Amino acid sequence: MSLILALETATPVCSVALARDGEILSIRESTAHNAHSSVLTVFIEELFHEVSLHYSDLDAISVSKGPGSYTGLRIGVSAAKGLCYALDKPLIAVPTLEAMALGISRFKSNNSILKIENRKSEIGDLYCPMIDARRMEVYCTVYDKNLNEVLPTAAVIVDEHSFEQLLVNHMILFAGTGSEKCKDVLSYQSNALFLDDFQASAKFMIALAEKRFNEKQFESLAYFEPFYLKDFIAAKPKVKGLR
Repeated sequence: MSLILALETATPVCSVALARDGEILSIRESTAHNAHSSVLTVFIEELFHEVSLHYSDLDAISVSKGPGSYTGLRIGVSAAKGLCYALDKPLIAVPTLEAMALGISRFKSNNSILKIENRKSEIGDLYCPMIDARRMEVYCTVYDKNLNEVLPTAAVIVDEHSFEQLLVNHMILFAGTGSEKCKDVLSYQSNALFLDDFQASAKFMIALAEKRFNEKQFESLAYFEPFYLKDFIAAKPKVKGLR
């Protein structure tokens, strides 16, 4: 028996789920702009109240480790570490793009998607979750149907030649906050498919967190840091007089 809290804050979505033995008991999500710091702890409290459980009932806390938003990742990891320290529970880190790929694999079997694409068994030979990294850059990984990495996680500036070698022999299903802006660039490729309105979610973390829990793949609370992929660069403030 395992009770795991999952926190997903790596993208504009703030998502929190509570699951027992891989089955979701309750979930809260918000797409409000820059709301992570104000809603995350509220969501956690609401979940426990809804299912009449206590924090002490938890067996582990899982957090989306990145890549993604620098600020979002810091908020999620700080909250997860705080809970782990206070409750003396283990920390599980789930790669953000791997969880998204698992979500894509579930969404692609939806009948409405198959009907729209009219490709049935062919659809989604490979999955490419993308997180917007501004301009034409995205954080992405290409996975096969078994979630094995075909192309490693990287920050990619997308142009008409991106993924072209894979697209010759494989259909790739692109999804996430970074895929929308890539449509115009890659749509000439007949093997490039796009899953609209897909977003990261704590519910996609559950199976991966459960597997890591059973295998005791826990992180060091003292040394664990999010996977930023790129160094954070602070911009100059736009308000006159601030330095």
